[in-house]
Amino acid sequence: MFFKRRPGTGPLLVPGLILISTVALLPAQRASTITGRVLVEQTGAPVHNAEVLLVQLNQVAETTADGTYTFLDVPPGVYDLVAYVGSLNSLTELIRVRPGETTRLDLKLKISVIKEEVTVTAKGIQETAFESIQSVSSLDSFDLAQKMSSSIGEVLDGQPGVSKRSFGPGSARPVLRGFEGDRVLVMEDGIRVGSLAAQSGDHGEPIDAANLERIEVLKGPATLLYGSNAVGGVVNAITGHLGDHQQSHQGLRGQFTGVAGSANAQGGASVRTEYGTGRWLFWGGGGGQRTGDYSTPIGEVENSGTRISNGTAGLGWYGEKAFLNVGYRFNEGRYGIPFAAELSAEETPPQAGTEHFTAGTTTRAEQNPEEELETVDIDFRRHNTRLMGGFRKLDSFVDSIRLSLSYTDWQHSELETLAGGGTEIATTFDNLQWVYRGDFMQARRGPFSGSFGFWGLFRDYDVKGEEALSPPVDKKAFALFTLQELEFERVKLQLGGRVEHTGYQLRGLGTRSVEDEPVPLPDRDFTGFSAGVGARVPLWKKGAFVANFTTSYRAPALEELYNFGPHLGNLAFEIGNEQLERERSQGIDLALRHHGEKVHATANFFFYDIQDFVFLAPTGEIKDGLTEAEYLQADSRFAGSELRLDVSLHDSFWLNLGLDAVDAELQETSESLPRIPPLRGHIGFEFRHRGLSFKPQVVMAGQRDDIFSSETRTAGYTVINLAASYTIARQHFVHQLAVNVFNVGDRLYRNHASFIKDLAPEIGRGVRFTYTVKFF
Repeated sequence: MFFKRRPGTGPLLVPGLILISTVALLPAQRASTITGRVLVEQTGAPVHNAEVLLVQLNQVAETTADGTYTFLDVPPGVYDLVAYVGSLNSLTELIRVRPGETTRLDLKLKISVIKEEVTVTAKGIQETAFESIQSVSSLDSFDLAQKMSSSIGEVLDGQPGVSKRSFGPGSARPVLRGFEGDRVLVMEDGIRVGSLAAQSGDHGEPIDAANLERIEVLKGPATLLYGSNAVGGVVNAITGHLGDHQQSHQGLRGQFTGVAGSANAQGGASVRTEYGTGRWLFWGGGGGQRTGDYSTPIGEVENSGTRISNGTAGLGWYGEKAFLNVGYRFNEGRYGIPFAAELSAEETPPQAGTEHFTAGTTTRAEQNPEEELETVDIDFRRHNTRLMGGFRKLDSFVDSIRLSLSYTDWQHSELETLAGGGTEIATTFDNLQWVYRGDFMQARRGPFSGSFGFWGLFRDYDVKGEEALSPPVDKKAFALFTLQELEFERVKLQLGGRVEHTGYQLRGLGTRSVEDEPVPLPDRDFTGFSAGVGARVPLWKKGAFVANFTTSYRAPALEELYNFGPHLGNLAFEIGNEQLERERSQGIDLALRHHGEKVHATANFFFYDIQDFVFLAPTGEIKDGLTEAEYLQADSRFAGSELRLDVSLHDSFWLNLGLDAVDAELQETSESLPRIPPLRGHIGFEFRHRGLSFKPQVVMAGQRDDIFSSETRTAGYTVINLAASYTIARQHFVHQLAVNVFNVGDRLYRNHASFIKDLAPEIGRGVRFTYTVKFF
């Protein structure tokens, strides 16, 4: 939605005054109470510390030791209730609340094929994915355990509209609807991770899925809450208490996960716990994973092993109307970059389909064969400290306030191992990041609800060594944002807006050498406005139509402006463009949803028109053994769809279907953009009896021959996977044992979004075992 700014007024001042005045005149009604118990369906045992969501009011209550939950001061009306804990959830139950009365409803948790997905990323407060206006999907801790991997890209690959970009397993990062890099924002508990994975294909994220409560993938207007650059979407890794809500609980809760697998010698374990006493809450945990070189149908991919570990600790105080907590997290790891040594030695780029290299000569190897480069690895570490506090139940226009401050110290080094056995640090990257944020949640007044806030970032970026492609840069950003909702009986409307300023200031000389002549690099500043409007219209019982329109601005990324030199991570000699302008995109997203007891269906269709799209364009020249490429701008468009259907053929037998497709090209030349995922679909079945689940699945992908000028064709493939699990639910525990057999036919196939797809196929046949226990 667009707003015209009149002289002497802010862009949202007049609508805001009208909104406040209208809300103040709404009549008060006698409040009521909702209460009941949450029980395990199979045994009838009460469930302690289960969460119950009052959907229309976005309120969450936790159950006591006897399974009781209570909502006080509920306005009269008709509401939906859903309870959940771990992989257990109840069906959504309808309840009618009359003025001044207490209404009771017991909820029964069960293991189900269809889950009530709950999201906190969409609005900053919990709501179901079905009720959300934007497209959102999530994987809970039990789903994550079954897809366990050392990189977040590998974990999310195969979700609707999600594939992976990689330079090997350790660097795999999500691709959303064909968007990657700076256009996909990866966060941890709502704050940017602070890594450099968006800048290069061989850089990975430090997130360990084994230590998460869930991962949420968000697309649509709500991405404006987190950044104007998130054109493709947001991936939010939620670690637990900090990511969901701000209140204490009594006693101990937590989770343990163990994993072991073949085809890459995978092994790992993690544990996280929370202990509450009185108004205090303490939490901690840690773990790690290791994998070796992975096997393919044509042999092992050398130097593809990974190692990650992490630890966390924190404490918080939670009063009736205020809270304050502080947490610390440490991540470290090392992963190999397959074929990096051979690519570094090449005088010409590798040809498509080659499985070996004829190494070009290098000065170091000629002088001393023992100094010939054998492998390249990335060694990283991350320190993150976060302070969060706020107020709630303020009984005013603003119902609650949440303030956070996060400091991240990220460093990684590119290590070169030589034939003689020594290891050298080729390049060291340092990235210091401060992020502050304030969220103000408005009290619901009749049909009106929403939030507004501010966000800021300070970033100190420096790189030294062979791949020091840019001078040291300071980045400063500041934004004001709002997300407003109006909910009526037949339609729910959502409006979002974000004004964001981004500035880059170079330290030191700030020059680039072109043909041995120094070229000065300027500081750059960008300011833009992004907005979105969405509507959700119920069409039938458990069915709804959703439409979204967004117009967003994106400032060029640091690497797009200032990089210059050979960049193995992107297989290019990069030439940045310090004169780049901002991107402006217009996006339409349409969805049709049905969420019933026997059928769960979702169909999403999207179209993005992006003016001045920034992309890396080959010049046809070869420099330092790499293709020379410049950052240019041209108009582009992205279009695609995501379809999912789950149908109950019998009480214990379900059919699972899925399909996603994206087409992206430069409008003037109709040339396809690079690393766009192919048409992909899956068909599967799930047999479930009590706690036992068995899921065979066939994944199919079409060939990708509509390609960018520097790409090669990728053949289509069909892969068979098998999964089985057994879940044991008790009053205070949920156990799950799972086994996954992947690529059953040992099929040779390649990922079109991989930088080294012509050299390294995907993993061959293997099996993975996981055990997870959640206690509460």
